[in-house]
Amino acid sequence: MVDYLVRALAYGGKIRAIAARTTETVGEAQRRHDTLATATAALGRAMTAGVMMGSMMKGDSRLTIKIEGGGPIGAIIVDANTNGEVRGYVSNPHVHFGPNEQGKLDVARAVGKSGTLTVVKDLGLKEKFSGQVPLVSGELGEDFTYYFAASEQVPSAVGLGVLVNPDHSVRAAGGFILQVMPETPESVVADLENRIKGLPPVSTMIEKGVSPEDLLKEIAGEGELKFLERFPVRFACSCSKEKFKDAMISLGGEELQSIIDEDGFAETQCRFCNEKYFFNREELEEMKAAAQRKKQ
Repeated sequence: MVDYLVRALAYGGKIRAIAARTTETVGEAQRRHDTLATATAALGRAMTAGVMMGSMMKGDSRLTIKIEGGGPIGAIIVDANTNGEVRGYVSNPHVHFGPNEQGKLDVARAVGKSGTLTVVKDLGLKEKFSGQVPLVSGELGEDFTYYFAASEQVPSAVGLGVLVNPDHSVRAAGGFILQVMPETPESVVADLENRIKGLPPVSTMIEKGVSPEDLLKEIAGEGELKFLERFPVRFACSCSKEKFKDAMISLGGEELQSIIDEDGFAETQCRFCNEKYFFNREELEEMKAAAQRKKQ
């Protein structure tokens, strides 16, 4: 099944709602980075949150999420745009623990709880918007919920889930974000909270074939929803050989000459997608000449 997300309004426009299925998207990240199960769950939850948050922005905006909790997984970095494209990686992909007390993958232990969640939004303006909050649980769903309340002053509920197979491949992944609009009656908020409490785990619902639309119907009730938009979600990286070439030219002629003298070639690798780019001696000479022209 193709990954996609839907955006909707619920409770007569009082609640903004987004839900996504990200199984193949997270699976692509798992394959590219060879993440073990707990690392996959952490990265998948962050990527799912990122792609939904990206859908809230307009135009050519994009956002970067950085989670540093002090755990063995290291940093989680996620990059997403407004078109359902997302990419991400973790510092240490080979982290896995047994289940926690709830019988789920122990994401909090992998991520750590003493650190921060940072969101940087590039809206195409001179200044980037940046918000940072301390982690409250390391489970990530609660942490993004806290981020929206503390950094963007929007009461929200965030549900994120990833189910992983015994061979570490991804069985199901998805999530939802619900946001309370200004002047929403307390009775609506209370009803929503009760519905969310009775909800099965998101990943379990996705595994059973529940669509993003039906996920929101489970939460808000079929009659309360007005769907606004649906578009595909996918793992996509913006790296290219040309971009790496430009970065290497910026090293300068002397640095490039030392690479030529020592190795006679260069190989670069993208952290987000693990794609490798090879530059032979002739290409390095061309880049050195370009660097020297820039210097003049």
